[in-house]
Amino acid sequence: MSGGKIVTIQRHIMEEQSLHPEARGDFTRLLWDLVVAGKMIAREVRKAGLIDILGQAGYQNVQGEEVQKLDEYAEKTIFRAMDHGGHLCVMGSEEVPDIIPIPEKFPKGHYVLLYDPLDGSSNIDVNVSVGTIFSVYRKKTPGIDGTLDDCLQPGTELVAAGYIVYGSSTMLVYTTGHGVHGFTLDPSMGEFLLSHENIRIPPRGKIYSINEGNYNFWDDATRAYVKHVKQMDPSTGRPYSLRYIGTLVADAHRTLLKGGIFLYPMDYKDPKRPQGKLRLLYEANPMAFIIEQAGGAATTGTQRIREIQPAALHQRVPLIIGSADEVRLYERFVREGSSTGPSALAGTPAGQKAG
Repeated sequence: MSGGKIVTIQRHIMEEQSLHPEARGDFTRLLWDLVVAGKMIAREVRKAGLIDILGQAGYQNVQGEEVQKLDEYAEKTIFRAMDHGGHLCVMGSEEVPDIIPIPEKFPKGHYVLLYDPLDGSSNIDVNVSVGTIFSVYRKKTPGIDGTLDDCLQPGTELVAAGYIVYGSSTMLVYTTGHGVHGFTLDPSMGEFLLSHENIRIPPRGKIYSINEGNYNFWDDATRAYVKHVKQMDPSTGRPYSLRYIGTLVADAHRTLLKGGIFLYPMDYKDPKRPQGKLRLLYEANPMAFIIEQAGGAATTGTQRIREIQPAALHQRVPLIIGSADEVRLYERFVREGSSTGPSALAGTPAGQKAG
């Protein structure tokens, strides 16, 4: 544990609250409820191979993706943990088409919760790490009930963000704008204990993370950047190492701790929709907040992620996050790129025009 101290996440959240004399405790209790939901999901992930919870649920979500049984469980668990506490005015989930009102029978609060209940769920059946991502905003509209406008806030308005990665151990990482802290679940105690205090991402790294299967659909700048990091580094005599898990939580977590860069750039598979794959509200904004709080950077390639004004609940964006120096270098490739789309001929070398 960090510095020999034994600090539970509950104690840490209370100490964070003490930094705000005006705090009434609502936000603290909101985070406690999220912690309980995370423990319940972690329990089911650990025993997923032993019970009838693997595989598809038999329908698609709003994204057109097959819903996994654990997706369904995680969605219901977070909703049931958060709907009655009196801290929230509205919720939004990657798995649900519209905003999620707080049931009329429960009190309403002053916060908004947006979440991806189980990121990377396509990896469940092959025992690869998955995770939960969450972000919290303050209510901004008048009245008791939350609205779509309360959900469509830019990342600069975030109050808190975090994720839980269910891997070889279960770890919760969160920020309230005062640094990034990580807690590892001790299953024998059922407690998240402080294990990574004040995480700082290295300013540079030697790992790049991207789905190279999409190479033919990248813009020229991304192709040129990836070609660059594959070249020999004079200082080490080696190129960057490629690491790609395919679960955003896991890839972002490694990038946060070890440095380097994660990229899910603009994708031209559908010429009518030249946008990224990842969701601004449920994935990009919370990860951007965490990475920036740790000293890194987050961009679309042309714009800071957290400065984007959301236009829709399930809006998608390109996402490039990681060590500040690495992200800035990618942005330079984008600024100096000669094309706004991929070369006309699939397989044309980066930066070279098709004839």
